[in-house]
Amino acid sequence: MTAEERHLQPWQVIVGGICALVLTLGLARFAFTPLLPSLQAHTGLGDAAAGVLAAVNYAGYMSGALLAAWIDSPQWRHRLYGWGLWVAVLGTAATGLAAWYPGWLLLRYLGGLCGAAGMLLGSGLVLGWLMRAGRRPELGLYFIGIGLGIVVSALSAWGFTRLWPDDWRPPWLMLAVVGAVFLVPAWRWRPPVPPAPASVADDGSGPSRRWLMTMAGSYFAAGWGFVINATFTVAIVEREPALAGQGAFIWALVGIAAMPAVALWDRVARRLGEQRALLLAFGLQTLAVIAPAVSGSLGAALLGALGYGATFIGIVSLTLALAGRRAPRNPGKAMARLTLSYGAAQVVAPALAGAMAQASGRFTGALWLTAAVMAAGMALLATLPAE
Repeated sequence: MTAEERHLQPWQVIVGGICALVLTLGLARFAFTPLLPSLQAHTGLGDAAAGVLAAVNYAGYMSGALLAAWIDSPQWRHRLYGWGLWVAVLGTAATGLAAWYPGWLLLRYLGGLCGAAGMLLGSGLVLGWLMRAGRRPELGLYFIGIGLGIVVSALSAWGFTRLWPDDWRPPWLMLAVVGAVFLVPAWRWRPPVPPAPASVADDGSGPSRRWLMTMAGSYFAAGWGFVINATFTVAIVEREPALAGQGAFIWALVGIAAMPAVALWDRVARRLGEQRALLLAFGLQTLAVIAPAVSGSLGAALLGALGYGATFIGIVSLTLALAGRRAPRNPGKAMARLTLSYGAAQVVAPALAGAMAQASGRFTGALWLTAAVMAAGMALLATLPAE
């Protein structure tokens, strides 16, 4: 390890990485969800336009994923990760400056890039530092930042929209102030530039084309299930008369359920095997999607939020781990292909769901369509060829 790396303690690297995920995912990507009802109420933003904003955000994430897979330079990966931290805070503040839809489109796209910086570049930097320090990579602990980011964005949105019930702008600006608090440890405790990786010859080993295509189809379905909940959960809850005002709390439950999810699903995978664990996670998330479509009760909303939070990050971690182990010579290439599939669903699904909701006035049809897509993903996963 370099002298610069020895100045950092493992707990500092982990805490800094968690704070980075709060910024790049909790704020830059997920704050849109709890603040969407206020945005719509005060600016006249329609469901279809909101769906397009979400789609652009996920297009940004997909672009970032491709960029992360393409760039090999450790210096550039480290530099882009640092930029993502700052853009997450500044972009959140900029969203609250004016009700200008083209500007929102640009900011949502940049927010997606930030998400990729935290999720892909950040996880690689943090886990690489831990391994070079002789520490066991704490993947489950690091990904607590995703759930914590959801909780922070949910509770902040709830508090700020009540302090400023008649103005949509201050909540965005105050959320940026909250982000600045997390920026300090995220920036100070960034892992330094890692050494250049040793070149490894590719011997052509890895999963077959059939395996990759089957897995990509299944992961597309997972991306569809993820994005509908990530975009519209609060809006769905707020439109139920009996649940009005509870949307932010329901979104906070998603984050609370997500925090321990990766570690729990790792244990399930060790007991059942990764494919069976994935099938179980798909099944539970499908039930979570169906619950609010069947009933507008508080119990259904709670079941949907907890089921979604407990499964979405587990599906991501299990899928990428499975792909990485199938392609030990070049895991990044297999992961990038799957991330592209996952991201494609995140671009298509919210735009379609928003249009369906605007046409019908409800999200029920979009939820049933999502459940059908998830069921199709389960069917593909069940046919995954053994290799």
